[in-house]
Amino acid sequence: MANELTIPLLPCPSIDEIASFYEMLGFEITYRQTRPNPHVAVRREDINLHFFGMDGYDPAQSYSTCLVIVADTGELFEAFAAGMRSVHGKLLVSGIPRMTRPRLRNDRYTGFTVVDPGGNWIRINKAAAEPEARTKLAKAMENAARQADARGDERQGLKILEGALKRATGDEPEFQAVQEYRDELAERIKGV
Repeated sequence: MANELTIPLLPCPSIDEIASFYEMLGFEITYRQTRPNPHVAVRREDINLHFFGMDGYDPAQSYSTCLVIVADTGELFEAFAAGMRSVHGKLLVSGIPRMTRPRLRNDRYTGFTVVDPGGNWIRINKAAAEPEARTKLAKAMENAARQADARGDERQGLKILEGALKRATGDEPEFQAVQEYRDELAERIKGV
């Protein structure tokens, strides 16, 4: 077999809210059904996501996730960020919905995460494997991102970064990116 296609079907409390959110990110609605079961499908180029409405669904309790592999995470992030800024006037970095920024790793940007209004974690990653972090500060950034962005534990991510910054010399190539991520995590914690 070849050229199989797998499309996730993710839960949400409202297909209308999900449709609006993904349209803001540049997706088009390719299918919509309200009865007998709410269902909406969205597509942006080769990224296809489907959602089903579920009465009483609590996005804050969601554990749904989807991995999207792309050639260029930076280009997609910028497009999503532009859509979010055009609607909200800013990048939403805390609460639900939100989007994390790509992290600088070995002079390249890595993936990012979109948490949609249904609480679904859409993880955008680069197709090629990334090299391992080389400096202590880069490793701290990876660990903090793993805690905050992958596990949703912003407080632990912030703790890791603050400890690493105390030990940093300030001349590391990722120093500014770590400071910016620390500030973002502090804002996300404050916004919760």
